Amino acid sequence: MDLGLKGLKVILTGGSRGTGRTALEKFAAEGADVGFFSRNQDQIDDAVAAYTKHGVKVVGKKGDLADLDAYPKLLTDIADELGGCDIFIPSASASGSKLAQDWEACFRMDTLGTVQGCEALLPYLEKSKHAAIVMMSSIAATETFIAPNAFNAIKATILTYSGQLAQAWGPKGIRVNAISPGPVWFEGGNWDDVKNGAPDFYKASEETCALGRLGTTEDVANAILFLASPAASWITATNLIIDGGYTKRVQF
Repeated sequence: MDLGLKGLKVILTGGSRGTGRTALEKFAAEGADVGFFSRNQDQIDDAVAAYTKHGVKVVGKKGDLADLDAYPKLLTDIADELGGCDIFIPSASASGSKLAQDWEACFRMDTLGTVQGCEALLPYLEKSKHAAIVMMSSIAATETFIAPNAFNAIKATILTYSGQLAQAWGPKGIRVNAISPGPVWFEGGNWDDVKNGAPDFYKASEETCALGRLGTTEDVANAILFLASPAASWITATNLIIDGGYTKRVQF
């Protein structure tokens, strides 16, 4: 199936590792030009080399989402160098920095990072014929999950914001959706820490999934690509659960 992504401009925050890295690799393979930033120059260089192999334009800059004063200009600089922005995916999260229990870090990086990113890129998205935003929430936002912490509650704000923004920006031709992944393992990620530090809990979590395994970055990236693409042109204001049947409630 042709998703219609060839030639589109994609900006994703946190695109040098984990799910973001996998998603941008797939966008590039579909022929989309991609832009991203990261704090780690070595990871940026490695990712740029990987994406460029697909023959697309790649913009990778060093930056830190924790610096919200500089963040909007970082995004607009990427958009200007890329030649626009059709798709925005605010993927970077405090959780990726092992700060899931830090309320201020989660609020600034996950909530304000998403809001300020959307606002900064609005002028570019308004010019696109295929404008789409895919926000990153979590199943931890939609049901009680392990223990109370900042990440769970802050990710719930993303669901409310994405739904309201979809209604407000729909008349501008901008689709807005959210995804809520369940437990996803990748090397160096949070669930890799769980696997190494609490193997019994990790195994129990696998058994909780109806499909008998935790997710992969590819599982989540495939969903991001579809929702962001013109193939999903009549889908907006939705939240897609991607958890292998980890959650048990009926999804209405």
